[in-house]
Amino acid sequence: MKICVIGTGTMGSGIVQSFAQAGVPVVMKSRSDASNQKAIARITKSLAKLVEKGKVTQEYMDATLANITPSTDYACCADVDLVIEAAVETMELKKELFKMLDEICKPEAVLASNTSSLSITKIGEGLDRPMIGMHFFNPADRMKLVEVIKGENTPQEMVDKI
Repeated sequence: MKICVIGTGTMGSGIVQSFAQAGVPVVMKSRSDASNQKAIARITKSLAKLVEKGKVTQEYMDATLANITPSTDYACCADVDLVIEAAVETMELKKELFKMLDEICKPEAVLASNTSSLSITKIGEGLDRPMIGMHFFNPADRMKLVEVIKGENTPQEMVDKI
């Protein structure tokens, strides 16, 4: 499985870290190299604290960081199995983003939003595929809780898979 997380703020970088720590390759998509570097620094600092406390080894930290590939190009989404959007809570932005992802991503890729307040059904209107909500709780790298939100067109199989 390969995942792409769009957005490198607090939630996006926490989601990236969670999957990377689980051994899953994650593409971290941001608007700029500077944003990606800031997110990698945030993740590195978080992991370094775990090493300091003796909760993980330096090798584990290095392996986790090796699972993360930063990108600024949406083409990175073309071959992933799951895209999790963690961008600003703006309906227009999310609708535009998912329309583009619907065209770029392979047909079997699952499109998910980390939104906590916007309608999954409305975000997914006009897409050629269903989408789902995956609302991670903050801090995403430590909270072992994800709210799965089914839209009107989200099949039960997708809910079960997520």
